[in-house]
Parts: sequence; structure tokens; C-alpha cells
Amino acid sequence: MQPLELIERYYPEPDRLREILLVHSRSVANKALWIADKHPELQLDKEFLYEGAMLHDIGIFLTNAPSIECHGTHPYICHGYLGADLLREAGYPRHALVCERHTGTGLSLEEIVRQQLPVPHRDMQPISLEEQVICFADKFFSKTHLDKEKTPEAVLKSLSRFGEESTNRFEEWCTRFL
Repeated sequence: MQPLELIERYYPEPDRLREILLVHSRSVANKALWIADKHPELQLDKEFLYEGAMLHDIGIFLTNAPSIECHGTHPYICHGYLGADLLREAGYPRHALVCERHTGTGLSLEEIVRQQLPVPHRDMQPISLEEQVICFADKFFSKTHLDKEKTPEAVLKSLSRFGEESTNRFEEWCTRFL
């Protein structure tokens, strides 16, 4: 599997959106691989970590987020499941799960229903260690400030608006992965 080939399929033009996606995804991949190196006892699949991190946001072009050059029709929160659909169609169901399960610290079915989120009604929480590590690493990097890595405290502050479930999950990951 060559993640850059898949990215080029959906982002054929060397424009600002592709640059944002690639810089962000490489940052997430590097953080995920750093975690894998720091925690050999977890026996993480480094090849899959790299591929999943590079592809986790592949669906952003289908969303409407002009501040990061996305001019699609769907709300931004949909980028995970939309990217998952693209990867399933391409024959990568395991990578699709990373896309679908990385939004926030993952979305439970209960959260989706309670908040009336415009996503499919199914559990979208990261399950495998690799999914959790990629989701965790993603929280440290925004697509609007590509040159900065957030501190754990800054991530917690931004997650606090999504409720205790999100902050608790992130704190557990900090204990486990940092």
C-alpha cells in the first residue's frame, strides 16, 4: 500500500489543500511513530501506523471548511466516515477504520445520537492500539497552524468543549503513550 498514491488520486493538483493535508498527515505519522519507538512493549505495527496516519484525513476535500481550503458540501465532522468510504472502495478496510474512528477522541453511538451529529449512527471509537495512537497523535496538530505541535494541556483545553468522555480518554492516552 502506497498512501501517497491514494492521496494523489483524490488530490491530483499540487495546491494549498494537498499541502495542508500532507504536512498535517506527516506530523501525525511522525508523532505516531515516535510513540511506537518509545513503547516497544506495545508491539505496534509501524508500517500500518504510517499508512493510517497519512490517510486518516483523506476525506477532508469532500467537506466545507474554507479556512483550510476545503470546498466540498458536507460538514467537516463528516470527513472521517467519508474518508473511510473512499478507503473501503479502494480495498483498504482496516485503514478505513482509522479514518472513521479518529474524530475527536472517537465518537460513541450515544454521543452521535445525543448531539444529533450528521454522521452514520454507529460506534466510531478507536479500538485497536494503532487506531488509538493515530487518533491521539492527531490531536496535537491542527490544519490551521501547521508549524506548531500543541501541548497536552492545550489539547485538553480544546477537547473540554466536547465533554468529560473526550478529556478522560485523552488523559488515559497521555498516561499510556507519553
